[in-house]
Amino acid sequence: MGALAARSARAALAAVGMGVVLASAVSAADRTEPHVTAPVVPKTVEAGCPPLLRQTFNRLQTGEPQSLCQFQGNVLLVVNTASYCGFTPQYEALESIYRKYRDRGLVVVGFPSNDFNQEPGTNKEITEFCRTTYGVEFPQFEKSSVTSLAANPLYAELARQTGRKPQWNFFKFVIDRSGKPVATFGSTAEPDSREITALIERLLAEPPASAKG
Repeated sequence: MGALAARSARAALAAVGMGVVLASAVSAADRTEPHVTAPVVPKTVEAGCPPLLRQTFNRLQTGEPQSLCQFQGNVLLVVNTASYCGFTPQYEALESIYRKYRDRGLVVVGFPSNDFNQEPGTNKEITEFCRTTYGVEFPQFEKSSVTSLAANPLYAELARQTGRKPQWNFFKFVIDRSGKPVATFGSTAEPDSREITALIERLLAEPPASAKG
């Protein structure tokens, strides 16, 4: 009887041990399950996004990366800006036309640059200057080069497609709803000039590429 009792006790302990192992395995599976079932993070390139807009830059105000694909289907006015330039007051007109036409699909996109030695400030200082001096709300991205060999990829592609690159601050590229650059304007052209606004209104009247028959 003593031997039988001992064997029974060992069997019981073994069963308990197996239960612990199984319980641990189940617990581990529970812990790892969310990693298996978590949704895949989508790529920044959205379906149908024009190649020109397949660029990601950090927002000036937050430092968070954002894809230009968020602007697909809109008319874009892309401008290289600076805080200490004779054309800096154009910020006011840029903000004005942005507020006037944004509900119809215009996006003004600013890229501060020190290529012409008139934007020495940090991204934080540029943000504060634009906000307090001109009440800028249109999208802006962190300071970068727009003319050198190290130009940010959007400006490098704009230069390739148009054959032009900024010769000074506040040079303007106009991009239509399909993501194609259709016009450039020099620094002296006021953003709210008749020529620019007439072009913007014509482009805004065209349906987005996805809506064309």
